[in-house]
This record gives sequence, structure tokens and C-alpha cells, in this order.
Amino acid sequence: MATEKYNTNVDVAFVNFGGIRLTQLPAGNVTTGKIFELMPFDNLLILQKIKGDVLQQVLDLAAAKGGWPMAGLTMQLKDKKAINVTVGGKPLDINATYTIANSDFIANGGDNADMLRNVPQITNGYLMRDAIIDYIKKLKSQGKNISAHIENRVTNAQ
Repeated sequence: MATEKYNTNVDVAFVNFGGIRLTQLPAGNVTTGKIFELMPFDNLLILQKIKGDVLQQVLDLAAAKGGWPMAGLTMQLKDKKAINVTVGGKPLDINATYTIANSDFIANGGDNADMLRNVPQITNGYLMRDAIIDYIKKLKSQGKNISAHIENRVTNAQ
């Protein structure tokens, strides 16, 4: 939804586990109340443009915490570090600039994401909770249901 709401390509999206408060949604109709339980905070969905070396720092932080829900990349966890990172199917380039979508909580340094604190934020006031609701509505308008399947975006290295 970030790509649509900001009319720009997003390379990587993530949320910290502390921002998600339910481990699953029950089968059946998804109510707005359940989405509020899942995402009870009024966090904004923001974009930031960061260099690959900063993205590596963010991913290492996530790795130290056991990994976060992410999209647009794959990585492995080893010794609490992110290794073998690919973004859009290509190896992470520490000199490239990536557009990330995350919450204003993380962007403001929450959950120890200090490396993002001074990076300019692009925001239009769109709440993360509204992005979830809009995504579900979009699926429904296409005749689709929410489904979960393991994509192994974040795995443990051998």
C-alpha cells in the first residue's frame, strides 16, 4: 500500500514485532476491531531513503532481535547479524540508495533503530493500521481472501 499511497517504488518494507500485537487473525471475517487489536498504535506509515550500509545496520538490528516481518528482501540470520541479504533479488549494495517503508516509531529511533533517527521522513499522514485495512479491502475487491504462506524471507543460516 505504501507504493500506491506515496506513488513511488518501495524497495523494502518492515515492521517491528512490538508494533504487532496479535500473532494471528482467526479464520473468518476480519473486523476493524481485530485490526485495531493487531495494530493498536497510531503509527504512521512513512518512507525513508537510505544507503545500503544503513539498511544493513537496520537489518542487523532486526537480526539481533530474531528477525522482523519484512518484504522486498531475503536474508539469513547468523550470530545475530543479517547475512546473504538480497533486495529485489539482487545482493545488497552498501552504496546504493533504497526506499524503505516502516513506521514513524522505528524511523524516530524506536526499538533501538537509532541509525534512522536523523534520516528525513516522507509522510502524508497515512496510518499503518489504515494500510492494513486498505490492503484487506483491496484483496476483497479482487475476490481474494487473506492467506498465509511461508516465504522464508528471513531464515537462519546453517
